[in-house]
Order: sequence, then structure tokens, then C-alpha cells
Amino acid sequence: MISNSDAVVVLVTVPDIEVARRLAGAVLHARLAACANLLPGVESHYWWQGQLESSAEVLVVFKTIRSQLEDLERTVHAHHPYQVPEFVVLPITDGSEKYLGWIARETGSR
Repeated sequence: MISNSDAVVVLVTVPDIEVARRLAGAVLHARLAACANLLPGVESHYWWQGQLESSAEVLVVFKTIRSQLEDLERTVHAHHPYQVPEFVVLPITDGSEKYLGWIARETGSR
């Protein structure tokens, strides 16, 4: 295990699997993430414009590095149908050296 990694996980919810696939494709083709996991079947409950709402969504989990975050967020906003898309960044503090190295290599950090 290595610590103090530059790698991060980014969480983004989208309304359906088609949007998730298009977003993942755009991000991966731009090399802004090494991987995108699509997790359908998420049930979200949230406040929106003063109303309690709920909806079925797909969670997209991107693995990337900090230096790609600005471009990744810009790409998410450009391809996302929501007015305020989720974009939550979680640091990867420990992990397999080989896996974290792979993330760095595939996102342009050489």
C-alpha cells in the first residue's frame, strides 16, 4: 500500500444509463479518468427548489488524479442534463501502488 496519493474518486449521479455511458465515454476519451464505474439502481432523495424530491439515478464513479479535476468538472457540466450536477471528490489516501500507478499513467501523469 502507498499513502499520500494524488489519486481521487469523483462521484457523479445522472438520470439514466444512457447519460452515464455518454458521460463516461466523453471523460475516458479525453483521458480525464482512468476508469468509470456505472452503478444503476441508485435511489436518490434530496431537496430541490424547496421541495423534497426522489428519483432513480445512476452513480458514476470516476478514478482520476487531482490535476485533471478542473477539466473533468468542466466536461461533466458540458455533458450533464442537470442544472446542478453532483461532483464530489474523495481523496484516495491509501491503495495498491500498481493500481494507483495505473490511474496516474492512464490520466496523463507520467
